[in-house]
Amino acid sequence: MESLFGNVRTGAVGAILDEYERVIAALKVVIAPISDAALVAVVDPDTEDPNCKSIQAVMAHVVRSGYTYAIVINSSKGPIAPFHDRTYRQRAADFMTDLDAMFAFNVASLSQFQDAELEEYDVDKKLLVPWGQRYDIEQLMEHAIVHILRHRRQIERFLRILEVEGLLY
Repeated sequence: MESLFGNVRTGAVGAILDEYERVIAALKVVIAPISDAALVAVVDPDTEDPNCKSIQAVMAHVVRSGYTYAIVINSSKGPIAPFHDRTYRQRAADFMTDLDAMFAFNVASLSQFQDAELEEYDVDKKLLVPWGQRYDIEQLMEHAIVHILRHRRQIERFLRILEVEGLLY
C-alpha cells in the first residue's frame, strides 16, 4: 500500500502510519484556509482548558501531543527524550509544516518496531503516558489517530462559530 506521500508501507505498522497520515492530511485541509485572525481568535473564552480556547491553542496542543506519543513509544527502546514544547504559530501554514515534521518523527519512531511488538498484553509492560494511563504501542497510536479526529471536529465547530460571529475572514 502506498502512503499519501508515495511511500509503500506494509503490515500493522504500515497500516497505523497510513491512517495517521490520512487523518493529519484531513486536518490540514480544514486548517489550510484559516486566516491569521481566525487562527488566533479566542472562540471559547469560558473553557478552563487552555488548549481549547482558540484554533491556535488546539493546533499547538495537537502538534505537541503527536510528538509526545512518539517520545513515549521511543522510551520502550531507551531513555525518554525531552518532550516537545508547545509552539503557538501565527499562521495555519506554519502549523501544517509542524504537522509534517511531527508525522515524520512518528514514522522514524515506529520504523524501529516490528508488527509483533505493537501489542502488549502484560499491563506492567505497557507504556505509561504522561496523563497516567497505560497503552501498548498499537493502542497509543490508535489514540493518536482519534485525537486528531476529535480536534479536527473541534476546529470545524470553532470555524462555524467564527463564521456566525463574522470573524472567519
